[in-house]
Amino acid sequence: MSENINYPMTIAEKIFSKASGKAVKAGEFVLANIDRAMTHDITGPLAIDGFYEIMASKQEKKVWDPSKIVIIFDHQVPADSLNAAANHIKLRKFSQEQGILNYDVYEGICHQIMPEKGHVRPGDLVVGSDSHTCAYGAIGAFSTGIGSTDMAAVFATGKLWFKVPDTIRFEVEGKLPKMVYSKDLILHLIGDIGVEGARYQAAEYAGSTIHSMSISERMTISNMAIEMGGKAGIIEADEITAAYLEERIPDYKFDPYWKPDDGAKYSEIRKYDISKLEPQVACPHNVDNVKPVTEVEGTKLDQIFVGSCTNGRFEDIEVVAKIMGDEPVAKGVRLLVIPASRTEYLKVLKAGYVEQFMEAGAIVEAPCCGPCMGGSFGLLGDGEVGLATSNRNFKGREGSPASFVYLSSPATAAASALTGEITDPRKV
Repeated sequence: MSENINYPMTIAEKIFSKASGKAVKAGEFVLANIDRAMTHDITGPLAIDGFYEIMASKQEKKVWDPSKIVIIFDHQVPADSLNAAANHIKLRKFSQEQGILNYDVYEGICHQIMPEKGHVRPGDLVVGSDSHTCAYGAIGAFSTGIGSTDMAAVFATGKLWFKVPDTIRFEVEGKLPKMVYSKDLILHLIGDIGVEGARYQAAEYAGSTIHSMSISERMTISNMAIEMGGKAGIIEADEITAAYLEERIPDYKFDPYWKPDDGAKYSEIRKYDISKLEPQVACPHNVDNVKPVTEVEGTKLDQIFVGSCTNGRFEDIEVVAKIMGDEPVAKGVRLLVIPASRTEYLKVLKAGYVEQFMEAGAIVEAPCCGPCMGGSFGLLGDGEVGLATSNRNFKGREGSPASFVYLSSPATAAASALTGEITDPRKV
């Protein structure tokens, strides 16, 4: 593709040029070929219904390419209702009939499994019927959430219409201070730009701070691009990306093409020095209602949830374990710890952290979304206050619409678990 392009391009423009088979710029409409499609147990059943409606007049009702579709059970696992069980049966039947890879044995959260199992590469165009599909931008892909009806069209054709988005570039410099993490950084960016600040734009994260981060930390950043209205959250692939993928994809070879060109056109370039950034907390009921932890210290808590596709990896849970040490969970507070995948759970188990948390009075659940979307277990009741390492705190997000959800890093969650109230982790 590159030899046919005579103008500098962003990563998003490069990916859509490849996907549409022609050089394109932001603002153009393209019919793009999808490299990988993902659906899960909540949105998948409706996509299946739509697919069969589209294929009603065809004798052979087969998806466009079963090797490029992945189904993952994660939102209501194990099935917590008869409706959930029926959805699981429907998805199992569809995957067997179509020859689609189906992670139906509770491998973990879809946005952890896709990169972890090697289903995403730099330069890929990936769609998932879940808004946090943007997490795979940590690998250098353009990955974005779509609705179940759009997913039905992808199942049938392998293509989807897009408007090539403009790109906002976030250049972040400086070393994160002690007890300040990538979650604090992305909350700070969202608080600065607002929930609609990047509407239908690709957020391109760059700078020495970003490129010093592990893939786990980068996934936290990319995962929450949607919370600023972004269509995708992309981080240029580098040697850290290559090392991660070489462990998961036997034939993987790093391609340096998937980076922004010098002189690429951005809608905006925002620069940040985070060397003095404090731990951040998103307050009810909007993700951009972000304040330094010092402004909300002392807020009493009923429940703390450590997990989700944002912060449920081993590195996140290890931070919690090390801060808590041998201390118990504060009286009257529920601490739920849910690793993001079976692989991450086993790391936590082998490190001895499951035993540590259980002895402290916490509960460690099998890999799944848990209370994140308010549709499974661990829900908040009327008037209760929760602190979560997840990605959304809308009214009713984790249970009752009369409850209150704050968002923080795992470090802040750990410090708060010891005191029973929102606590600055730098003081522990």
